[in-house]
Amino acid sequence: MSAEMIQLKNVGKVFGQRRIFGGSTEFAAVADVSLKVARGQTLGIVGESGSGKSTLLRMVLNLIHPTSGSIHIDGQNIAALTGRNEKAFRRKVQPIFQNPASSFNPRQSIGAILRAPLKVHGIGTPDSRRDRVSTLLERVGLPAEFADRHPHQLSGGQKQRVAIARAIILEPQIVLADEPTSALDVSVQAQVLELFRQTREEMGLTSIFVSHNLAVIRQVSDTVAVMRLGRIVETGTVDEIFANPKHEYTQALIAAVPDHGTIMAQT
Repeated sequence: MSAEMIQLKNVGKVFGQRRIFGGSTEFAAVADVSLKVARGQTLGIVGESGSGKSTLLRMVLNLIHPTSGSIHIDGQNIAALTGRNEKAFRRKVQPIFQNPASSFNPRQSIGAILRAPLKVHGIGTPDSRRDRVSTLLERVGLPAEFADRHPHQLSGGQKQRVAIARAIILEPQIVLADEPTSALDVSVQAQVLELFRQTREEMGLTSIFVSHNLAVIRQVSDTVAVMRLGRIVETGTVDEIFANPKHEYTQALIAAVPDHGTIMAQT
């Protein structure tokens, strides 16, 4: 097994934009990014909106393909995945999105939403899937009877708990989270972050956690990558980045946080 569960080598993504009067321009959303995430560790990627964080995460999810460079998951180049190997990848790597409601079918019950991945991968019987959903709902702090509710009947924090449940129901090895708490108020955010941390530790997950919020990154990450205009400008452990930021952009991000002194004191 590779020591690095996730490895990005010189990854870039260029999007083409068509002009009104003919011709086209190109926009580099991600440029020459190289990162490693050790098995069982969490990499936090922080940067302002438009810095390329979500594009990078979607490439690791194999939802969009890099224009250049390569991405290896557990030693395997994901660009070469087809058929059964790609299906196995989808089971191994699971996302948690910023707005879970947008990825839920509003006509389906929570139970049906959670059972769907099990059905797709042919796991269990109808009865065992229902039992697994009940157990998992309780594991993420929701009553088992929530399986009969629909997404519109849940609060934002409850929906995000369901999103975490859906991400781990297949017992993945990797979870990729894209701003999963940005739409939540502070008290609910803290609860969801603690659930994420506990779940990661209990399951031994490798993860990437994307956020523009430095306090969130500080709480959930082992290592940090600071992203600006599609490039990584600084990497290091949480303590290194927050106690002694070297790049002026990182310094500016920390200085812009109202309680940045508190963040620095936590290191």
